[in-house]
Formats: sequence, C-alpha cells, structure tokens
Amino acid sequence: MTEATSTAASRHRAPRGRIDKRQAILDAAFTVFAREGYANACVKEIAAEARVAKPTVYNHLNDKANLFHHAVKLAAEHEVAENLRIVERLARPADDLRGALEDVGHRLLRRYCGDRSRALRRLLCAEAHRFPDLLETTGTGRLTEALADRFARLTLSGHLRTPDPAEAAEQFLALLTGPAEARSRFGTRELPDEVLRALARAAAGTFCSAFGPRAG
Repeated sequence: MTEATSTAASRHRAPRGRIDKRQAILDAAFTVFAREGYANACVKEIAAEARVAKPTVYNHLNDKANLFHHAVKLAAEHEVAENLRIVERLARPADDLRGALEDVGHRLLRRYCGDRSRALRRLLCAEAHRFPDLLETTGTGRLTEALADRFARLTLSGHLRTPDPAEAAEQFLALLTGPAEARSRFGTRELPDEVLRALARAAAGTFCSAFGPRAG
C-alpha cells in the first residue's frame, strides 16, 4: 500500500471512528446520568465510563447540559424504535387476535418495565423543568399513532370494532401501563415476567371485550 493510499484509507476510517466514539460517550453518559442523576453526574465520571479522556467528551459534546440532552434523546429514540417494531407484529395478526394483542402487550410491557426505559422516565420527570423540550422525545405520541393505524386496519378487516382507533390505542396502552405502574410502585420495584404476562392477558381481554366484533 502506497503512502497516499494509506492516508486516504485513514481519512475514510476517521469519520466512522468519530461516530463510534460519540456513540460510546452518549451510552456512557446515559448510564452515569441514570445512576447519579443530572446534578450529581460529572463529565470526568462519564469519560471514565466511556474509556476516553475528559477533553474528548468536551470535543464531541461541549458541556454537561448538551451531553445530557443528546444522551437522553438517543436513548428515547432507541426505545421508540423498539416499540414500533413490536407494534408491527399486528400488521398480520393470526386468527387469534386476542392472543396477538396479548403477545404485543407483553412485549411492550417488557420494554416499558426494563431498566433502561424506567431510567429514561425517571430522568425525564426529574429534569423536565430544566429540559422541557425533551418531553417531546418520549415517543408516546408515535407509539399511539402506530397502534391507532394498526387498529384502524384491523377495524376495516372486521377484526375489531373501533369507532375512534386513536382513542382505542390510548386505552390499550393505559390498560397495560396503568397496572404496571401501580404494581411496580411507579417503577421502583421490578416485576417478574409472569406478572407482566398476566397484565398483558388482562389488558387484551378487556380490550377485546370492548372493541372486539360482536358475535352473530
């Protein structure tokens, strides 16, 4: 390899390395913020968690406030993407719609009650006064819209009876998250998987009783 080729290859690799380092810093930042809270977290600790030098953190993200904003936004976007993938399982429901809703509900609850999702909600609530714009990143609206779209299609195909699919989507999510919040004492206690399955089963049953097609 010539010197020119080597230099060109190095230039080609540099952006990817920078992106990977930024990703590592943001992941580490979320971990530290979730553990310590915004006020107690420090950039030095985040740098250590990311295994980079402290100046490297500042080079990528300027200051702690900017670091928090981007770390929380990235974590929220990841949760939204995973939830939307789960909802897509309703695109081709089996004959057992109740079973399909139970499966989707269980998967959504597992994410909702997961460590990262709980930490994200705690941070958003604790720092809403400081970063009010981040409340728009939670993705609740996008999740509701995706569910509403699925329910509208299922209504057209005769699988459901939802005069207002958006309202039905909100109610399905409330049937899942309301009991989960109460049972977990607002996310302070981990719920075993059998409890999450039972909550999803109850939510699917109640939802189908209200919005399922009438017999006969």
